[in-house]
Amino acid sequence: MKPKVCIITGGNSGIGKAAAVQIAQQGHKVIIACRSQARGEAALADIRQQANSNDVELLLLDLSRQSSIHAFAQAFLARYDVLDVLIHNAADFDIRRKQIVFTDEGVEQVWATNHVGPVLLTDLLLDALKQSTQGRIITISSKGLMTYPFLKVNLTDPEFREQKFSVQKAYYQSKLAQVMYTYWLARELEGTAVTANSIRVTNVRIDVDERYPHLPALLRKMYALKSRYAITPEEMAQTYTYLALSPEVAQTSGRYFDDPTHIVDSPAYTHDWNNIDKLMQATRTFIKKPA
Repeated sequence: MKPKVCIITGGNSGIGKAAAVQIAQQGHKVIIACRSQARGEAALADIRQQANSNDVELLLLDLSRQSSIHAFAQAFLARYDVLDVLIHNAADFDIRRKQIVFTDEGVEQVWATNHVGPVLLTDLLLDALKQSTQGRIITISSKGLMTYPFLKVNLTDPEFREQKFSVQKAYYQSKLAQVMYTYWLARELEGTAVTANSIRVTNVRIDVDERYPHLPALLRKMYALKSRYAITPEEMAQTYTYLALSPEVAQTSGRYFDDPTHIVDSPAYTHDWNNIDKLMQATRTFIKKPA
């Protein structure tokens, strides 16, 4: 089998890192994209060692900044003509955040990182994905959406400029938008060799000390309890790897996966094409032409 070229955003830790190891172990080229040079280089060395592969690279990417996304795409396309797999794993969900934060480009950070950024990155890499014999785009959502069964994307104020900010609501709104974006992408890509699917990530064990070093004691205890019922990043990454590489899903598009063997549904709101098209129209207003 010809080696594939795979990009994993946020591939320096957690599920993204575990997926990078699994995909590299199967002989494929993996490019991990992350914000920090130091953390990226440390993860790169670790992934190469675990996968026993030197065919893993690091490219810097801050999905909250459109200038960084353009720079990343330019750097990738200068070296590669074809992209086989794009996994939108990176996300912003800092549970310590109490106040709204805007990027230096003036967009609320959760919305910018978790939704607008992946849309722009896909736009810029879509021609390379179409050069693949079977390109795959994988977006990441969250099983936590089940606790918000009536959630809708606030199309008039997705940045919480006119409403009270909640990092939880901002996060889950962005993940709902990604599911709807996946359905839109699948429709747009009909007749091409590129598919788009989404993964509903469940409760996954995290390193609290690494992720939230200054977390209050009460929240730390809550996360410790939650971790008892969580799966490992490696277990969750198996679904990433399956959707990235398995021939069984080569023709599958526009679906929402819970794990490799279970396709699940999302709320009726997310399937309404009027809602989906309005979301994409609103999303486009946040994407600016590079200076």
